Amino acid sequence: MPVPLVIDTDTAQDDCVALLVGLLDPEADLRAVTMVAGNVGFERQLRNALLTLNAAGRLGGVPVHAGCRRPLMRPRVGAENVHGDGVGGLSMDDADRAAEDEHGVDALVRLAAEHAGELSVVAIGPLTNIASAALKDPAFAANVKTLYIMGGSNNGRGNITPAAEFNFYVDPEAAKAVFAAGFEIVVVPWHPLTLERAVFGPAALAGIAELGTPLARFFTRICGPTLEFDRSVGIDGTTHPDSLTAALLLHPELVRASGRYNVDVETSGEITRGYAAMSWGVHGLEPNATVVEDVDAGGFLDYLTNLLARPVEPQRPIAGL
Repeated sequence: MPVPLVIDTDTAQDDCVALLVGLLDPEADLRAVTMVAGNVGFERQLRNALLTLNAAGRLGGVPVHAGCRRPLMRPRVGAENVHGDGVGGLSMDDADRAAEDEHGVDALVRLAAEHAGELSVVAIGPLTNIASAALKDPAFAANVKTLYIMGGSNNGRGNITPAAEFNFYVDPEAAKAVFAAGFEIVVVPWHPLTLERAVFGPAALAGIAELGTPLARFFTRICGPTLEFDRSVGIDGTTHPDSLTAALLLHPELVRASGRYNVDVETSGEITRGYAAMSWGVHGLEPNATVVEDVDAGGFLDYLTNLLARPVEPQRPIAGL
């Protein structure tokens, strides 16, 4: 049976690709998209999500809910320097489209209660919505079957500071609360996993471009600005941690190695804000998450390439595609 899920996202670049996974993989039953403050401006993120639904031929088919517009305790931090507008300048006529009236946190609580023990959540942005839902409904963590989190680094380097990955850095208080809330958690870390297994280099990107489908053109365009940034910091390709996270929920056979860890997040350190301390079992700490340590990189690339090869046409014209 298809996996019922919600994707909680700050839609830009690979978040859009992760949405394509949820929208197009026959193993996925995407019930909703919830938006959280992160990569780019909030209204831009909403438009990016609607644009992606359109590219997948699903505009109007999956509800989009606006969630928390800032972190729990801090000003918003964005990543426009990495992603630009998040979609490579693509646009469509979305004047008649808007988010649902129901707040994203309320939607998460409601859907988890309606499908208790069945609904999984893929959180690929800061964890503000997830922490807020756990605070609003004490049963939320137990109602969610599995929470897949893209965030942190497994005793490795960050991508916004030397110590911290972006999602945990933006709202460290939310991340800390989520790991203490009692969820069944699977973590897909930035380092070393993403940097070693989910970077698409020149050959992979050329292969996707050669597909010639609207989805492949969409992928190439939205990844363009991020590719330029990645190359400027020594990564010869585009990074795909968010789509990897969604794919691992639907296709656990892609996981080659994982371990049980105690994960906690630094909130007060001056130079370690957002650092994820991942203890691998020798410090007397109770494990609270499964951390993915290795995946089938070639299998993931093949999976995503096959998804983008599908002859899906957007419902509305996309300017620039």
